[in-house]
Amino acid sequence: MKRKLLALTLALLTLTGALAGCGQKTAETSPVPETAAPETSAPVETTAQPTQEAAGTVRFAVLNGPTGVGAAKLMADSEAGATSNTYEVEVFTANDQVAAGLTNGEIDIAAVASNVAANLYNKTDGGIQMLAVSGLGVLYILENGESVHTMADLAGRTLYATGQGANPEYVLNYLLTENGVDPADVDIQWVTADEITTLMVSGEAELCMLPVPAATAVQLKNADVREALDLSAEWDNLQNGSHLTMTTIVARTDFIQENPQAVENFLADYQASVDYVNGDPAAAAELVAGYGITANAQIAEAAIPKCALVFITGPSSMRSAIQGYYEVLYQANPDSIGGGIPDDAFYYQG
Repeated sequence: MKRKLLALTLALLTLTGALAGCGQKTAETSPVPETAAPETSAPVETTAQPTQEAAGTVRFAVLNGPTGVGAAKLMADSEAGATSNTYEVEVFTANDQVAAGLTNGEIDIAAVASNVAANLYNKTDGGIQMLAVSGLGVLYILENGESVHTMADLAGRTLYATGQGANPEYVLNYLLTENGVDPADVDIQWVTADEITTLMVSGEAELCMLPVPAATAVQLKNADVREALDLSAEWDNLQNGSHLTMTTIVARTDFIQENPQAVENFLADYQASVDYVNGDPAAAAELVAGYGITANAQIAEAAIPKCALVFITGPSSMRSAIQGYYEVLYQANPDSIGGGIPDDAFYYQG
């Protein structure tokens, strides 16, 4: 269910560290390898300073978990009146909730899984556009044991996983297939992240696939659980010319056309937020936890370095970062991206 964000006072979250610098919309940027979060320059200011007049209230939706982490500073700055736009932000628990809000006009801009972005574009006849690539690969295979060192080692095993019908399922099936394992030969139990956490922490389950920060939470609760496989690294090992690009920022096309300045302001605000989160994980973790994006600040701080937060804008840079991934998804299951690879009109031109 969705959780309406109430105003949090910044006094609750007194931040004493240096914060990220102002976020102007930059020229096109190149994709960052998905095996690590991108490097950022040292933060120098506490808030993103507006460069334009406020452009009205923007209804912005994020998901809890890694998709929402990069927005935490934007949310706090908006409540402090320190953003270019005023934002009404909601944190959701499922992509389909956000998709419904975009299609019925209740949400203007949203952070969603990359396959959901393509689905929406195709199913709304171009009614949704991508503003930015916001996150790379965050999936891990965890093990209570020492037996799994390659994807092939998963054959014949029981694997608890979350994300059926979304990016995690498509990524897992692709990597298994490319490593010579029929996904049917793995007993994949699709359950919730909470169920997986209970099973892995108690030792009842040996193997699971989780994204950070859920994977981080398991390892903090059970020191015997190890990171067996980083699926971003496994993807890179295939050398297929694509990137594991899992999260994006999208907006309704009519909103973009009717509110061009609000969109530009948003991109500046969001870039400043990502820079801040990457630059000061400890302080950002308090915000992330305070907004319910993760369970607590300890998990958030440990997870942020593995969230692979990026800010890739400009049509050619976005296309370069994600096109190969869409091609892989299309070959595996065309329905996973709405039946077709998005054309050039999908990418916000600015």
